[in-house]
Amino acid sequence: MSTPTVADKTIPVVRGLPVVGSVADLARDPAAFFVRSYLEHGPVFRVRALNRTLTVLAGPELARWMGSRDGQASLRSKEVWQGLVDEYGATRTLTGVDGPEHRRLREVMRRGYSREALRGRLDDVVAITDGCLDQDWRAGTAVPVVTAIQYMVTSQLGILLTGHAPREYVTDIRTVILYILNALVTEQRPAIVLKRPKYRRAKARVNELGRQMIRDHRNRPAAVGDARTLVDDIMDAHDRDPSLVSADDLVLALTGPYVAGLDTVANTLSSLVYAVLKHPEVLERVRAEADAVFARGPVTDASLADMPSINGAVMEAMRLYPIAVAQPRVADRDFEYAGYRIREGEPVYCAVTVPHFLPEYFPNPQAFDIDRYSPERREHATPGAYAPFGKGPHTCLGKGIADVQMTLTAARLFHRLDLALDPPDYVLRRKAAPTPGPTTGFRVRVTGVRRPGVSPES
Repeated sequence: MSTPTVADKTIPVVRGLPVVGSVADLARDPAAFFVRSYLEHGPVFRVRALNRTLTVLAGPELARWMGSRDGQASLRSKEVWQGLVDEYGATRTLTGVDGPEHRRLREVMRRGYSREALRGRLDDVVAITDGCLDQDWRAGTAVPVVTAIQYMVTSQLGILLTGHAPREYVTDIRTVILYILNALVTEQRPAIVLKRPKYRRAKARVNELGRQMIRDHRNRPAAVGDARTLVDDIMDAHDRDPSLVSADDLVLALTGPYVAGLDTVANTLSSLVYAVLKHPEVLERVRAEADAVFARGPVTDASLADMPSINGAVMEAMRLYPIAVAQPRVADRDFEYAGYRIREGEPVYCAVTVPHFLPEYFPNPQAFDIDRYSPERREHATPGAYAPFGKGPHTCLGKGIADVQMTLTAARLFHRLDLALDPPDYVLRRKAAPTPGPTTGFRVRVTGVRRPGVSPES
């Protein structure tokens, strides 16, 4: 019997329920579902979800391929994000363009989303965090972790980007994320939900925030050097080349950091808080490290390097509780991957975090082990093993600023407060939509204040 050719090899389909397919598994734990499916079917399989069939690519070779010339020529992003673009009346968004246009937009926003944007401002991050801890994490109270950290992340991004913390818009931003991702990106809900008054009010408020950011930029003196922010870079690019950043694109581009950071950073930090409190030996190391760093005075880039345990905890939270479980794309042409033919126009999910849970890369992968990333072990360094920010040309542009934001926030939180799970035997419950993360019911109790909220220079 002859060996099947690429053209006639049938892509395996994951077993699911009649009509609904694998919807329940995807909703319960998409990361675990993709890992099980990969182990059973290999690096290419199809998933049925209601009236959709998705082609999934997975495995350690995927990350390298996505960054290759072949991978970049085979996948596109336009359709995935077109609903978002249309909903805002925009012409384009960074995540929804490819090729030279994507590279030009990415260069406009690169500095504002990078660690470079925080140069000389690390103490500002600490001060903003202290203000949020004083307001929302009071001794003797039970704190809703996800919500409280969302307020903190929005305050940090707002002040660093514009000088203003738009806390009053957090609920609106969260509502817009929920509806748009569910209805227009992942298509887990019908588009008719966008007619609901709750969503329409929230969208109007986010548009109001964007227009206020434009007015504020126009009314203040031009920023120079390290004082420049992402807002300055976007607005200047619009003034230089309206064909690249049009007036219709400004609100979406300027509010993008809130939309991108609110769920991703907040969900990762919330998961980290849970994992650290579940492991007293990790908590002890994290506290000691944070105490030593803040005792030395103002925070510097060298301070970040002096927190290997906290950095390890952040990296491990991103591995064990990934946000970008799979990157949605569309086949831009007929192409071959792992011996299978993918046809132009097929929806493709790139499950880049599957290797996070493979023991050949991360021994005992379900364990929270912050030493995996030490110079002696470097389990994450194997190509394709670790991809918390996605892979390929659309790798998260904000990963540099997110790393700093999460590391400093975690350090300051455990330096200042004594926290306990509430109840003490709580087991983390997670949701999958619109992005994976802890449920809003996750709480911790502030059992005491270890350090007052004083300036780092004190």
